[in-house]
Amino acid sequence: MSVEILDGRMVESFVEDEGAFNSSADERFAALDADRDGRLSYSEMARELMSLRLLETHYGVDGAAATDAELVELYRGLFARFDRDGDGAIDQEEFRAEMKEVMLAVASGLGFLPVQMVVEEGSFLKRAVERELTGAA
Repeated sequence: MSVEILDGRMVESFVEDEGAFNSSADERFAALDADRDGRLSYSEMARELMSLRLLETHYGVDGAAATDAELVELYRGLFARFDRDGDGAIDQEEFRAEMKEVMLAVASGLGFLPVQMVVEEGSFLKRAVERELTGAA
């Protein structure tokens, strides 16, 4: 992890750079595709969501207090957002499309003023910062 300064424009610019964004999305997709079948199953995505402590960090839900049924419902709802055609698996295009929407929402939330934040190495936000620093923007 590292502390970086970024703003919404930087994130938008990264998303609009189709080559840079798709490369990052494809790398993340490959890392999640444990069985290497070219599709993400619910279990592959749920493991990722749980590892990110999504509930605590993004939704303010106390994961320890949530029931198993509530967690399953939340993760299934998130999975359904990615699985746009409803076939029970997420292909690479679906993953790219949903990650693009997620990143544009992050950009909108950041706004135009620079903010300092901790970003994870290899994350989409870290890639956006690296792209900006190398002058690829």
